[in-house]
Amino acid sequence: MGKIIFYEGRNYEGRHYECSGDCSDMHSHFARCNSIRVDSGCWMAYEKPSYSGYQYMLNKGKYPDHHRWSGFNDCIRSCRIVPTYTGKFRMKIFERSDFGGKMTELSDDCPNVQDRFHLRDVCSCNVEGYWILHEHPNYRGRQYYMRPGEYTKHSEWGSTSSTIGSVRRITES
Repeated sequence: MGKIIFYEGRNYEGRHYECSGDCSDMHSHFARCNSIRVDSGCWMAYEKPSYSGYQYMLNKGKYPDHHRWSGFNDCIRSCRIVPTYTGKFRMKIFERSDFGGKMTELSDDCPNVQDRFHLRDVCSCNVEGYWILHEHPNYRGRQYYMRPGEYTKHSEWGSTSSTIGSVRRITES
C-alpha cells in the first residue's frame, strides 16, 4: 500500500528501517531519525510511540534532514499511512468543547482560519475526510492529523491548545 524508509543519519546514511504499514513503536529499529524517503503513500510520522507527540505529514519525496519535514528534533517513534479518501471533505469546527459556541463549516483548505472566519480557538470538530490542522496560519507550526470522526475537545487530536491557524485537506495518498 505504501513504503517509507527512516534513516539514522542525514542524507540517507546509517541504519535504516523500511515500513509498509502502521507501526506504533519503532524505537528498536533505530536510535534517531535524521532523514526519510517516502517511496509511496502519504504518511504521518510521530515523535513518540503510540502515535503521540509532534506529528509530521510526509508526502512522496525525499527528506535529507529533519528540518525538511519541519521536524522539531531527530526523534521519530511511530508512523501510520494515511488511507485514500474518495468521499466529500467536510469539517465543522466549533469554538467551544462538546460542539458548543460558534460553528463554522469548511470543505476546502484554509490558510488563515482567523482572517477567514474570525475564529481563533477551535475546541471541538466533526470531520469527514482526512485533514491536517496547523497551529499557525499558512500551514506552519505544529501539525495535527484529523481522521474522520468527532472530536469533543482539542486534547483528543493531541493538542494542548485550542489555537488553530490553518487547515488543509489530505488529498494525496
